[in-house]
Amino acid sequence: MKTAVIPIQPDACRGSEANIGSIPLTRRSLLKGSGVLTGTLAFSSVLSVLAPSRAWALEMSTLDAHQGAVILAFTRHLYPHPGLDDAVYALVVKALDQKANADPGTQQTLIEGVRRLDAIAGNNWLKRSTALQGVDVESMQTEPFFGLVRSTAVVSLYSNTMAYAHFGYGGEEGDAGYLHKGFNDLAWLPNPPGDASGPIPQDN
Repeated sequence: MKTAVIPIQPDACRGSEANIGSIPLTRRSLLKGSGVLTGTLAFSSVLSVLAPSRAWALEMSTLDAHQGAVILAFTRHLYPHPGLDDAVYALVVKALDQKANADPGTQQTLIEGVRRLDAIAGNNWLKRSTALQGVDVESMQTEPFFGLVRSTAVVSLYSNTMAYAHFGYGGEEGDAGYLHKGFNDLAWLPNPPGDASGPIPQDN
């Protein structure tokens, strides 16, 4: 049986929303086990309106499914956004998987980091409570695994079309800029008094 899914690929998510296409993922490929993360967009998510399917999948070349899931959960603790779909956090896993594929040292850092978390939990860190996971993440602040995930996530998590759609950022507009499109779209801040705003620039 075939299921249409959103491909989680960083490069494919840097264009317009129209570039978020669909790919076939067969049941056989799901049963391969390692190297595939899957999930479903929330009904309330803005991404479910833009995407052709609520299902998403990430295929990894170096990390296995458990390692990817642990890294995704770890990233959520580093950059917590309760309403942000796992599909966006999966972009961080994809970026780390690509780094691991290119550098054995990076791969070892990720493997050891996941192994350390599983050891803390006694077996599977994903089964640990959210509160205890937070304590574990904090305890690893000085370790290479923590720094690697954090430095990758701060770019991969926010620099993509799906994150733009969630946070309400319009993305790049080119030379025309945002003077007449989105300049005053800060709905989450109160309007400043008129005398504090200054003149609105005019096109020459």
